Amino acid sequence: MLISRILGRQRKTEMRSSSVAAGKRIYAVGDIHGRFDLLDEMLGRIANDSYAFSGECEVIFLGDYINRGPASAQVLDRLSSLASPSFRYRFLMGNHEEIFLRVLNRESDMLKLFIQMGGRSTILSYGVDAAAYRTASYYDLGKMIIDHVPHEHIEFLGRLENRVIAGDYLFVHAGIDVHKDIDAQDPRVMRWIRREFTHSERQCAKTVVYGHTVYKDVDERGCRIGIDTGAYTSGKLTAIVLEGNRRWLLQTGDG
Repeated sequence: MLISRILGRQRKTEMRSSSVAAGKRIYAVGDIHGRFDLLDEMLGRIANDSYAFSGECEVIFLGDYINRGPASAQVLDRLSSLASPSFRYRFLMGNHEEIFLRVLNRESDMLKLFIQMGGRSTILSYGVDAAAYRTASYYDLGKMIIDHVPHEHIEFLGRLENRVIAGDYLFVHAGIDVHKDIDAQDPRVMRWIRREFTHSERQCAKTVVYGHTVYKDVDERGCRIGIDTGAYTSGKLTAIVLEGNRRWLLQTGDG
């Protein structure tokens, strides 16, 4: 049983017994938010952890790769180029990628929201001059983004998934509408929901592994496992590892 804390307070929890298929190991990675250094460290930890495992490995990234941290462009470079004969990589869309993609699709009314969500650091990570950013209008900023973001990143963002199901687990960015079946979920809800999911006592059909909501440590309650540990400020990027009915954590830094 993992230890769960929120805002420094331990939460007692009765966790559901869940499992993945025999011969398979899953690594689910929480919100990166522009911390390329932590992504690089986590990929190394996953490689070390999986070295002696002879089965199939799958790595699921839960979304929010960009904004807030200093190296969003580098994160998208690395994620979009991942390829390995011994690993299968899956990438979910977070709410930050949703808004970024809408900006890249020239929805100008989304640019202000993108900036409010920490988009300045993403724009600068693409090589936009900081002085030019400070004096630019929203129109100019929109043009800068479109001019600087490579087509490969736009293609990658357009291929992001809404969910992954593996065994008894469901992987989403933010959570689900607990009153609806899994197949009836609205993708936007799975990217944006918060308290209606995290504070609900209603049980889910599968154990939901999610990011989006920041906890001091991994938060486990019933059918919910929240693994966003605020990497962009805490320096602690978290991955949960699932094999059979076992699970353990990998964390950057001192985790």
